[in-house]
Amino acid sequence: MRLYDFPFSPNCRKVRAVAYEVGVPLEHVTVNLLQGESRAPAFLAKNPMGRVPVLEDGELVLWESTAIIRYLAAGSELVPTARGAAAEVDRWIAWQLAHLQPAMSKVAFERVVKRLTRQGPPDEAIVAAGSAEFADMTRILDSALARKEFLAGALSIADFALAAHYSLAEACGLDVAPFAHVDAWLSRMLSRSSMQRALADAKVVQ
Repeated sequence: MRLYDFPFSPNCRKVRAVAYEVGVPLEHVTVNLLQGESRAPAFLAKNPMGRVPVLEDGELVLWESTAIIRYLAAGSELVPTARGAAAEVDRWIAWQLAHLQPAMSKVAFERVVKRLTRQGPPDEAIVAAGSAEFADMTRILDSALARKEFLAGALSIADFALAAHYSLAEACGLDVAPFAHVDAWLSRMLSRSSMQRALADAKVVQ
């Protein structure tokens, strides 16, 4: 299998971490987002959305990170089959896409992307709004993790989907320390060798 990605991206980071966790070997092809490589005609032929990650497995060309992590983890313990646990996985992945990611993206663009692409100083009003949304979302997650170790009870792809984004919190100047349950859960996730490898991959391209 071949993965086209940009390791610093949280959506790519989650795919790498899941692949490492379940032991699926991937050939990596870096698509440098900062240099506009995802908009090149050859890449758009693979994903007309012009985004990473993209997975190639024979004739299958799969984009959207949630679809990719489900594909890689199919048949493993990371994808529960019990209805309740499966629904929890779906709920938290949907929550990450609809609520956590937009909040963090506002801050990440202003504090990280602008600096890397030399687009000027951050807009502090946008940073403040995104930071407030991040705190609101993290408070909800903190309550959900009060009585369980992982999001669906046992470790699942949902944990990797959320942890990949939360792993960027420090770089964005966002603090999870006030949220004890999230902080403990994130520490558990970031201590896993699969997440450590994905984090190390990201440092190579910074």
